Amino acid sequence: MSKIKPWHGVRTRKAEARPDPDSATRRVVLPAMWEDRAAEAFAALAPGEGPVVLEDAAQGWIGPIVERGLRTGLGALLGSNLGDELHHMLILRRGAPQDAVWRGFGFKTPGFVLNLPAFHQAELGFDFTGFARAVSHATLAMTLVSPSSPALNIGVSDLAGLLADMALDYHSDAARLLAADIAYTLRASADRISALIAERLGAVAESDTLRLPLGTQVPEGLWAQKLGTGMRHVATTGILAPCLAEALLGVETSGIAPEFSPLNDTGALTRTARATLASRGISAEAALAATLAGKSVFAQPGSTAHIAMHDAVAVYVQAMQARPVLPEAQTSTRRSLPTRRTGYTQKAAIGGHKLFLRTGEYADGKLGEIFIGLHKEGSAFRGLMDNFAIAVSLGLQNGVKLEEFVEAFTFTRFGPAGVVEGDPAVSRATSLLDYVFRNLAANYLGEIDLPEAEIEDEQSDTMGDGARDRAPLLPLDLPSEDGARQRRRQLRLVSK
Repeated sequence: MSKIKPWHGVRTRKAEARPDPDSATRRVVLPAMWEDRAAEAFAALAPGEGPVVLEDAAQGWIGPIVERGLRTGLGALLGSNLGDELHHMLILRRGAPQDAVWRGFGFKTPGFVLNLPAFHQAELGFDFTGFARAVSHATLAMTLVSPSSPALNIGVSDLAGLLADMALDYHSDAARLLAADIAYTLRASADRISALIAERLGAVAESDTLRLPLGTQVPEGLWAQKLGTGMRHVATTGILAPCLAEALLGVETSGIAPEFSPLNDTGALTRTARATLASRGISAEAALAATLAGKSVFAQPGSTAHIAMHDAVAVYVQAMQARPVLPEAQTSTRRSLPTRRTGYTQKAAIGGHKLFLRTGEYADGKLGEIFIGLHKEGSAFRGLMDNFAIAVSLGLQNGVKLEEFVEAFTFTRFGPAGVVEGDPAVSRATSLLDYVFRNLAANYLGEIDLPEAEIEDEQSDTMGDGARDRAPLLPLDLPSEDGARQRRRQLRLVSK
């Protein structure tokens, strides 16, 4: 039987988990229904490297809080057993301290995260009273973790999951009003406890007067009362970066972010995805069919909705990540070709393989597009070459200089290669691409003095004068004393 009363009757399971892919496996014991992701987070959160039980690890940070509460007299401030409240909060996955508290160090600004979907009840909606109670105990606990800290970060997470459970669209007015009510309750509850603590330990900041959100649904009994002359903390609330404690609690979307993943680590639908489908009356099978048909089942809110939600919450939360910004409209720099354009078509053969190169020009004679036609090659190779030509054309039309393409693709080596027939400007090429850009360099850049292409036979191991010798050294390539590149022999695939 468990040594700690709140854990009596809690079914547990053993799991093998790695804190990270490079760490040794660690045996952990946690509630039976908690997923493997929570086991991995717990393995990383718990101090030490050996086997660990969640109940014991939680007592590792709750025990010192209770002891300090007894010494200071603050433990009975809320008229309840603070240790039991914190254990219950963890068991119900309603809240847990941020990572540093588990590990016993770094208490400059102690933090506690509350999992919003855990406060939702299907028939009753959001449990504001239970949430306010949890905030109060979290505020007291983090104060006892570090009584001298001037600020706390009591925050919330998985707003997107809560809204999905309540069938509210993230971008709706109702969703923003709910978020504002939650943020108000968070701040009012935390500030109230900070003011009570200030009466015992002394005030360090003046209290603020909070304005209720318009159209609030917060129960009247939770409206902020006059807090007195001061507070123990200059700030009590914060929604910060994701932490391991969120994964331990089953949080699927950090903070107030709108985006959620439809699939979990095992490839199954996440809780938020299932709730979203249920609220829309869509079965998993119908969602799969729609996805296969190319339809978007889980359309994510845009930046505008995220900004509006941030503004609704930031009125009450004192520490938050930067306000999202609308992405700047992308202005195209593409220079369109004229409808009727000049150019030329060049027919050539490289190593016996026919190629047609066609160009399109701007009115000023500059190159704007290329087409490469092949006839003897397979469909896959032809498709790759077609799309390569499109990519080069788009680059040219968006300001990439032809010189850069010539530098990149001359002296590329792959078959077919060899003597060029039908083009007096190019005599030999090390590949089809080498030929194309030698031709373009001669006709559009006036470069007729490119180093001669050096064709290798099966037994040769020579060194040319082209771009390959100006390229960075590859592994196993060593510079000679005179600076020339000594090329290693090519590795060849030998078949039986």
